[in-house]
Amino acid sequence: MTLRLSSVGKEFAPGRPVLADLDLTIGAGEFVCVVGASGSGKSTLLSLIAGLTRPTTGRVLLDGHEVTGPGPERGLVFQTSSLYPWRSVARNVAFGLESLGVPRRERDERVARLLDEVGLGSMASVLPGKLSGGQQQRVAIARALACSPRVLLLDEPFGALDVQTKEDMQIFVRQVWRDEPTTVIMVTHDVEEAVFLGGRVLVLSCDPGRIARDMVVDLPSERALELKRSPGFLALRAEVEDLVRAEHRAHQARV
Repeated sequence: MTLRLSSVGKEFAPGRPVLADLDLTIGAGEFVCVVGASGSGKSTLLSLIAGLTRPTTGRVLLDGHEVTGPGPERGLVFQTSSLYPWRSVARNVAFGLESLGVPRRERDERVARLLDEVGLGSMASVLPGKLSGGQQQRVAIARALACSPRVLLLDEPFGALDVQTKEDMQIFVRQVWRDEPTTVIMVTHDVEEAVFLGGRVLVLSCDPGRIARDMVVDLPSERALELKRSPGFLALRAEVEDLVRAEHRAHQARV
C-alpha cells in the first residue's frame, strides 16, 4: 500500500487556500501523526485522503489509483464516536460489513473477533448510550477496522477524553496498529500524543497549510507510558512543540 499526495491544494473559497503544494508519500504499515496550529488544515488533509472532499489542485493516489470518494479501504474515526444509538455495539461494528453484503456468518465472526480485540466482547448487545467515552471510541475504531481497511484515519479521536482514559486509548491504538495490517494516519493537536504514537510526525504550517517538517520519531517500537518521561522523548516533544509554535508565530506575523 502506498498513499501519495501530489501537488495537492484545497480552497473552500476562491483565492483562500487552506492547503497548498502538498507532496507526501506514506508507505504500508506506517503510523503517521499530523500536528499544527488551528487553521493549518489538519482535518482538511484527512478529509482529502478519506475522499470526503476533492482537492482543488493535485491528486490523492492510493496504490496509483486516484481517490475520488470514500471507500472501504479507508476507515475513518472522528473525535466523537458517531455511533448509531439505536444499534447495539455489535450491530454498529457490523454496519459496514452489512453494506458490503458480507454473509451473516462471516460478519458475525469478524465482529466477535474485533470486539474481543478491543476488550468489549461482553458488551456486544449493549447500546452505545450505556458505554463510557473511551468504550465508545473503541467501538468506533472496531467499526472502522471491520472492513479491513488498508488505511485507518483518526481525526483527533481522543480529544474529548479525560487524561487517564486518553492514555489508555493511546496504548490501545498502538496495540491495534501492531495487530492489524493497516497504515494509520492520525490528526491531533496534542504534540505529546503525536510523538508517543507516531513513527513520523508531520508539522503543518498555516495559511495555507504546507508540510513544514516531516520528522522521523526515533523511539523504541514498544512504547509504554513511562517512555514519556525519558530524555529522548522529552527532547523530541520539545522540538515538535517549538516547530508548531514557530509556525503559529509566523502566521500571526503575516495577518
